[in-house]
Amino acid sequence: MTKKQIARDEYREKLRARPRLWIPAFAGMTMSLALATPGCQTGPSNANLQTMGSGKSAGATSAGATAKAELFTLSAGQLSHIAIATVEKTRLARTLRLTGAVAYNSFQTTPVITQVGGPVSRILVSPGQIVRKGQSMLYVVSPDYAQSRASYLKAHDAFQLADKNYQRAVDLFDHHAIAQADLQQAESTRSQSQADLQASEQALKVLGVRDLTRLFEDPGTPEIPVLAPIGGEVVERLASPGQVVQAGQTQVFTISDMSSVWVLANVYERDLGFVRLGEPVTIQSDAYPAAFHGRISYVASALDPTTRTLQVRVVTANPGKKLKKDMYVTALVQAGVIEAALSVPDSAVLRNSENQPFVYLEQGSNQFAQRLVELGESQNGKTQITGGLQAGERVVADGSLFLQFANSFQR
Repeated sequence: MTKKQIARDEYREKLRARPRLWIPAFAGMTMSLALATPGCQTGPSNANLQTMGSGKSAGATSAGATAKAELFTLSAGQLSHIAIATVEKTRLARTLRLTGAVAYNSFQTTPVITQVGGPVSRILVSPGQIVRKGQSMLYVVSPDYAQSRASYLKAHDAFQLADKNYQRAVDLFDHHAIAQADLQQAESTRSQSQADLQASEQALKVLGVRDLTRLFEDPGTPEIPVLAPIGGEVVERLASPGQVVQAGQTQVFTISDMSSVWVLANVYERDLGFVRLGEPVTIQSDAYPAAFHGRISYVASALDPTTRTLQVRVVTANPGKKLKKDMYVTALVQAGVIEAALSVPDSAVLRNSENQPFVYLEQGSNQFAQRLVELGESQNGKTQITGGLQAGERVVADGSLFLQFANSFQR
C-alpha cells in the first residue's frame, strides 16, 4: 500500500470518529442555507432583557439586574429576508375580554313536568328532536287518569239521560200532562248533571287530555300522553321507560328554542363602568372561527363575595345552533379607545420557549437582539406594546422567524 493510500485511509478514519450534528428540518430551507453563509455572527450585547409575569413593566428589571441578549449581525443578502417596522403610537379600541359560559335562554326554555303519576310506558321523542306545541312526548300509565276517565263517562251518560228526561218533561208540560213542579225538577236534574260533566271534563284537561272523543273508544291500558307545552328542540330527556313519575313534580324533558342563547359572563369590579344594558357584545368560541353577536340584557345587582365579580347576561343569536349549553366562550365588550398606544405589526411578536412574548429589536449596523415585551390589545393587524419598547425604535416585522431560527441554530 502506498503512502498516499495510507494517508487517505487515516483521514477517513478521523472523519468517522467525529460526532455528527443532526439539524432538524425547518419550514423553508432557504433560511437554513442563509444561515450557513459567513455573514451571520453572534456576540454579546449590553441590551437589557426584561423579566415577565412579575407585575412590573417590561422595561424594568429587578434591583438593577441586567441580562445580556445575543446580538445578530446580518449580511446585506440576509437582510433581504426581513422587513423593518418602526414602533409607533396609534389609536386602538380598548376591549374587555370576559370569560363566560353558554346557558339556555330561560325565556325560551320550558321544563316538561307530568301532571299525572305512574310508570312511564312509552317514550316518543329524543334529545335533538324538534317538537310542536301539544305534541305527545311520552305516555304514563296513570290510575288517576283511569279514575277521571271513568268519572267522565259516568257523568256523560248521566247528562244524556237527564237531558232526555228534561226534553220529555217540556213536551209533557206543553200538553198539560205534568205539573210545573215536575218540569222544574227535571230541569234541576239536567243542570246538576251538566255541572258534573263539565267538572269531569276539566279534571281530564288538567291531566293533559285534549281529545275527549277518544275516551269512548276501547279503553285498554289507561295510558295518558304528556304533551309538549311549547314548540322547540328537546334538549334534555330526564325520564326512562318504567320510571314512576309523580304528578306535578317529576320533570321528564326540557324544551328550548335554541335559535338564541344566553352567555353568562363575569366582570371585574374595576371594569364595571364599561358594562351597560344594551351594549353590543362579540362572542368568540375556540370551536368556531366565526364570531357570534349579542347584547347585554341584564347586569346583576350584587357582586360575588368570593370572586369579586359581577355577572352579566348576554342574549346572542345562535345560527345553526352551534353554541351549546355550558360551552366556554369569550365575550368582547368595547371599552373606549386608547389614543396613543405603542404598537407593532402582529407578525413582529414571537414567543420564546417559556411562552414569553418578544420582538427582535434593531441595534444598528445590521445588528438585532431579542427584547421581551408586554402585550395589550390586538386588532387590525396591530398589537399594543404596554412595556419593553419606546416609540421610534425599530423592530423586525417580517422575517422574525428567520432570526428566531438563527438564534436556536447557533445555540
